[in-house]
Amino acid sequence: MSDLERRYLRLLRAYPTDYRRVRGAEIVGTYLDLAQPGRHWPLPADVADLLRGGLRQRVRAAGVIHLVPGVRLAAAVALLTAITLAGMWTVLELRPAPPGSGEPSVGPFVSLGIVTWVGWLLAAAAHALAPGRWHRRAVALAVLLTVALVPAAALTDLPRPPLFVLVPQFGLGLVALGASRERPVSLRVTPLVAAAAGLALAASLSPSSFAWTYRAVRADLMLQNTAVAVLAVAMLLAMGLALRGDQRGGWAALILLTPVGLLALQPLAGAADGNPAAFSPNWTALAATAGLVALVGPALLPVALAVRARLARPSSPGPTWNAHR
Repeated sequence: MSDLERRYLRLLRAYPTDYRRVRGAEIVGTYLDLAQPGRHWPLPADVADLLRGGLRQRVRAAGVIHLVPGVRLAAAVALLTAITLAGMWTVLELRPAPPGSGEPSVGPFVSLGIVTWVGWLLAAAAHALAPGRWHRRAVALAVLLTVALVPAAALTDLPRPPLFVLVPQFGLGLVALGASRERPVSLRVTPLVAAAAGLALAASLSPSSFAWTYRAVRADLMLQNTAVAVLAVAMLLAMGLALRGDQRGGWAALILLTPVGLLALQPLAGAADGNPAAFSPNWTALAATAGLVALVGPALLPVALAVRARLARPSSPGPTWNAHR
């Protein structure tokens, strides 16, 4: 057995045991036939394909046929939310403090955040115009730009958006990566509509109430309102689809709990710090709350899958009293 075959067999453990027993040799044989001579490691695309296929088969084995559509529904909601926020923050970035105010700025912009928010707006354009995988790559780039702001600001000593703004944007972006590649034309433009809505909403505010810094405009309050709106949409989708026997809304709501928690990070951290009304909770409470949300939220999904699989498992038949009559 070659090293390449052995490594493909290890990746095959992502599939359920029964599936591996029936189809395992065929799957590995196909990958080996397509492999270039002398290759010792699976291609990254093959690794991703096997892991994705294994997850899909395990979901099917558990009887959870609505999970993948639920992921796509959650991704659509997360994408629209992230782009709407990016539109709002873009307008903020265009309104720096006047010279001599003592507020730091980056040239004509409030902070380095302008790079990230423009990246999200470009992701909206890619979702509408680019075919295939390009829109997902554009979202991935926007997520990377969001993360890169923290080290970039530290290295350049320039201002950036606060972490309570960047963390929920990152969480929304991760969920948005699950968006479907196949999109009806009518849905491709929805991110552009969301971007326009965010831009228009922020532009409608007077400069005195929407200028200078994220804290001056009560960005935390905007995020709290966004959390309430996303949670309400998720619950309405879950209940509305459940009435039709469609469970994807429930799975979408479960997936969206994590970004909702991150959007409401300030009040949650304030409550953990013993002062829920405080605008600036203790940094330790803020970090601990973010870590707790990031751990508990995703952990709910495998728990729900395990419960669903147990409920779907057929019960053993009881004794047949008339079997020998």
